[in-house]
Amino acid sequence: MVDFALMASVTLNADAVRSPAELCRLLGLDPALAAAADRAADGFPLLVPRTYLARIRPGDPADPLLRQVLPQAAELAPAPGFGPDPLGEAKTACGPGLPHLLPLLQKYQGRILMVTTGACAVHCRYCFRRHFPYRDALPTPDILKRIAADPSNHEVILSGGDPLTLPDAELAEVIGRLAEIPHLRRLRVHTRLPVMIPQRITDDLLALLRGNRLSPIMVVQVNHPAEIDPAVAEAFGRLVDAGVPLLNQAVLLRGVNDRADVLAELCERLVDLRVMPYYLHQLDPVAGAAHFEVPIETGRALIAALRARLPGYAVPRYVRETRGGTSKEVLA
Repeated sequence: MVDFALMASVTLNADAVRSPAELCRLLGLDPALAAAADRAADGFPLLVPRTYLARIRPGDPADPLLRQVLPQAAELAPAPGFGPDPLGEAKTACGPGLPHLLPLLQKYQGRILMVTTGACAVHCRYCFRRHFPYRDALPTPDILKRIAADPSNHEVILSGGDPLTLPDAELAEVIGRLAEIPHLRRLRVHTRLPVMIPQRITDDLLALLRGNRLSPIMVVQVNHPAEIDPAVAEAFGRLVDAGVPLLNQAVLLRGVNDRADVLAELCERLVDLRVMPYYLHQLDPVAGAAHFEVPIETGRALIAALRARLPGYAVPRYVRETRGGTSKEVLA
């Protein structure tokens, strides 16, 4: 069987940086950082597209974009309450996947999530699925039958990994077959590709998203205003102009966006680009990411500061996801 996820990852990341030593050399960083990164990357390798690397400040080990992608020794320190499956997804899986697709996850009423691939354009160090057993699912043709069998589901979420690492032909096959299920109304795509590799937003992809009866929604993840360069802004504009609403889910990260000025700038920049600041997520307690955690009290204070200086539509809801919850918990 062809590994489409691997093919897509290789194609998109043919020129990606995978070596901490190379990353440090390109950014003029202390080589000692590479040695620590090598140890931390043993179980979750470094992967950074050069399109993103170009936005990182050279010579600055505290750069907020670098902090999201460079492995750190702190990842190896055990942290109480942090584990490999922070959201209990193993208990919400409701079936193995099609060939080259992976399990269905049923977390909330009315929508079902398809983990379409384990491939990503970048390995974010705080990723809540950094330990997800992508390769353990057995291929079966029953995944669409399971979706079709439950008429209470009106929305399918394509997740991963990153679903936009799949080739257009494979996406078209999946979306086309989902559109044949009469009780489905919406298709939601969770992706970082418009931010990491904005060139992925092509005319063919836009036609694919709009060329069926399902209403498309795209959820992106921008954590810091410096992630938005002109190419990213253009990609966002093309999606919105094509009729694909854009929502942003940021993750509150220590040393990245845990200051009111940074979050305010991010929210205003997003709104200017017609991207709605949807959620600010409390960090999921995944093993290896405890050094990114921001206290909830700090998060609430940040939201209060945003409400004092921004219009209401520009203030995201501060939320966290909990095991067994029937919805996300709103913290502020």
